[in-house]
Amino acid sequence: MGNLIVFLQRVDSLIWQPLFLLLVGSGLFLTYRLKGIQFRRLGFALKLAFTRHDDVAEGDISHFQALMTALAATIGIGNIAGIATAVSMGGLGALFWLWVTAFIGMATKYSEAILAIKYRVLDDRGEMAGGPMYYLEAGLGWKKMAIAFAIFGVITTLFTGNIVQSHSITAAVTTVLPLKDWTIGLILALLTGIVLIGGIRMIGGVTSFLVPIMAILYIAGSLIVLCLSYTQIPSAIGLIFRSAFTGQAATGGFAGSTVMLAVQMGVARGVFSNESGLGTAPIAAAAAKTDLPGRQALISMTGAFLSTIVCTFTGLAIAVTGVFGQIGVDGKVLNGVPLTMAAFNTMIPYGGVLVMIGAILFGYSTIVGWSYYGEKCMEYLFGTKAIFIYRLIFSIFVFLGVWMPLDLVWSLADIANAFMALPNLIGLIALTGITVRQTQVFFLRVKNEEQERIAKPVLQSD
Repeated sequence: MGNLIVFLQRVDSLIWQPLFLLLVGSGLFLTYRLKGIQFRRLGFALKLAFTRHDDVAEGDISHFQALMTALAATIGIGNIAGIATAVSMGGLGALFWLWVTAFIGMATKYSEAILAIKYRVLDDRGEMAGGPMYYLEAGLGWKKMAIAFAIFGVITTLFTGNIVQSHSITAAVTTVLPLKDWTIGLILALLTGIVLIGGIRMIGGVTSFLVPIMAILYIAGSLIVLCLSYTQIPSAIGLIFRSAFTGQAATGGFAGSTVMLAVQMGVARGVFSNESGLGTAPIAAAAAKTDLPGRQALISMTGAFLSTIVCTFTGLAIAVTGVFGQIGVDGKVLNGVPLTMAAFNTMIPYGGVLVMIGAILFGYSTIVGWSYYGEKCMEYLFGTKAIFIYRLIFSIFVFLGVWMPLDLVWSLADIANAFMALPNLIGLIALTGITVRQTQVFFLRVKNEEQERIAKPVLQSD
């Protein structure tokens, strides 16, 4: 097993170096073509995300439910365990590169969603189906590329959106409670199966309930940790920026890191946590009730921003509490969920319990969110009849995931993410012209609506 993990880590490193250039390059290109939309329109996007509208438009779930489904898959274990893993392997400088990835990736996420709405179709169950496989085929005629994305999408949902989550939930629970791995895995698998039976409407309902609760709870706990350690915040932020460009020297049980490793871990975990460029979030966006692609695209864009806020709280909590590089009871350097739990325990009585609850809610909501991505990829490949088989396999993988080694789990997740992102990013670049035109149409509509609102009181007074 050890040789397999080393091999996969080497493959992971080889894949992510060129993919980093493609992710950042495509994000910068889209930022340029869209005139920095993630900066100019972020406030308007957040307003759209948290106001109710367009419930009568074509689609399966509301704007908010679509965002919550995407956030359920986005704000997950990656925000707790993933950031802890990035820091423990790449140093605190990985946080800086995660921020870079997030802000550049917001333009990518906007483009993904606008194309998902533009090219979505109605399946034989009367539900919306969309995502990279549809815009690769319908927008570009790249059927083989679309099939490749769907195949890697199914594989990725079983690892990134499934095994990573169930494994990390188990690690969090067993740290606090005397439960067996198989018991936790069985409970998670049964709960997942129950929700999956209800389809996207039940998934949207569950995630729109869980996501706000879990985000508020976890952020509140993080703020308490940071407030109690406020004197350490300036030095922690300084170390994050210095380490991003110089690497980080060995300290405690931490073996040290290079700049390249900090970049690799920051980008890989950034993509894992905010999903920009992966092509998964637009699958949920395609189900939203919306009149114009641009409206849902702006809402989807906020997902990367909100996810990065949660990641930042986790990273800062680890940085300011002094747990970075500590050795655990097993004689190994603290990593993943146990590292985040140690940070919270340092400042909050039973802080580890709070992280455990967060891990359960984050992880479970991610599992059900990603299951929808996988079943839509499966539907594209084999039709709606294959969805039941996928749901069964997905639930079994939830159960199996609790026993896989952490290093193996994250390496498989990173590799699967990379192979799924590649065809999606190529498609986004090729379809940039469509994205720009749809953006112009949307903002012209917004401008006209604003003029009508201004003119209406004048007409009424006359």
